[in-house]
Amino acid sequence: MDDTATIPAQARLSPGALAGLRVVDLTRVLGGPYCTMVLSDHGAEVIKLEPPQGDEVRDWGPPFNADGDASYFVGVNRNKRSVGLDLSKPAGKEVLLRLLEGADVLVENFKPGSMEKWGLGYEAVLSKTFPRLIHCRVSGFGGEGPLGGFPGYDAVLQAMVGLMSINGTETSGPTRLGNPIVDIATGLFSTIAILMALHEREKSGRGQYCDMTLHDCGMALLHPHAANFFLSGKRPKATGNPHPNLAPYSKFTTKTCEIFVAAGNDPAFRKFCEFLGIPELAKDERFATNGQRVINRDALTEVLNARFANEDGHELTRRMLAAGLPAGPVLHVDEAMAAEHTAFRNMVAEIGDFRALNTPIKLSRTPGGARSQPPRFNQHGREVLLARGFSEEEIAALENDGVIVGARRK
Repeated sequence: MDDTATIPAQARLSPGALAGLRVVDLTRVLGGPYCTMVLSDHGAEVIKLEPPQGDEVRDWGPPFNADGDASYFVGVNRNKRSVGLDLSKPAGKEVLLRLLEGADVLVENFKPGSMEKWGLGYEAVLSKTFPRLIHCRVSGFGGEGPLGGFPGYDAVLQAMVGLMSINGTETSGPTRLGNPIVDIATGLFSTIAILMALHEREKSGRGQYCDMTLHDCGMALLHPHAANFFLSGKRPKATGNPHPNLAPYSKFTTKTCEIFVAAGNDPAFRKFCEFLGIPELAKDERFATNGQRVINRDALTEVLNARFANEDGHELTRRMLAAGLPAGPVLHVDEAMAAEHTAFRNMVAEIGDFRALNTPIKLSRTPGGARSQPPRFNQHGREVLLARGFSEEEIAALENDGVIVGARRK
């Protein structure tokens, strides 16, 4: 990939809200890399230190790009600079410590206890050597407690925190969400934690440790099902497409496509019925209030599917939106990527042959976004070390000793 390819106009407008922030990224797979990608989109300098075998998701394909890296890696590692570093060697730890000089943030997702075992623990070493450093650890369950130190992957945590139990239908049984929502949420919550810690550092002058887990972040996504359980004492169950607390709030079938419509309150439902030419439906005692509509959901669904049967779903939902009624066609991923509004919102980034989802965070004075293509393994090793004061002789010695790794060891 060519890093000198034309950068999108949005990214050229601003160095970014986080310009000047230095991040050392030791993470792999998804949760941690998603966090550091968000930071890099908005100007943070992110140095991605990869183990000799590289970030394993470089191999999570097909599809693969021209450099042999999988889409799973390409999708969350733009803007970063890659250094292949063997932390199992004492000299590798020394390189890390030198790179942390002047760094603002360290993000890692090693098994809890690993950094401590290597003599790089936050409390004993990093907080004393680098008192302003924010150290964010992403793990499955944290380092302590009944599950402390155990490994965690997205789908396993979806199962364990209850997310699978509320996804799917009553007949399908618990179902994994189609995207790795726990990993992505952990990346987002970790970004928030880092920004909070940076804000607090402005007052205290001190860094702190951010203990982020897939377990906690996945569980934090259980609204409204956890709230329903706390109030009713009843075990939430999967409802499929319908909302457990609202009706109509579900998928329906039209002549041309499936659509999703949402009526969030009783006035909205009355407006919805008037728009469809069936105002009497809102006066039916089975459907007059949201509570009654939830109870009589099946009967309401039957009536609405019959009403929608001869409609063009795309045209109908556009008219509904224009009338202030939330509705939309159910699109496939390729259709969503090609949609006119997707382009208008600059949600697909293109740099040379690299295409990816762009940042959803739109800032008026400091816009961010994709700035450079995802790096090849150790693409920036010498460049990063030279910029951090390593001499040519030191770099050559580190390369000869296998501390700086030029090619992946598979």
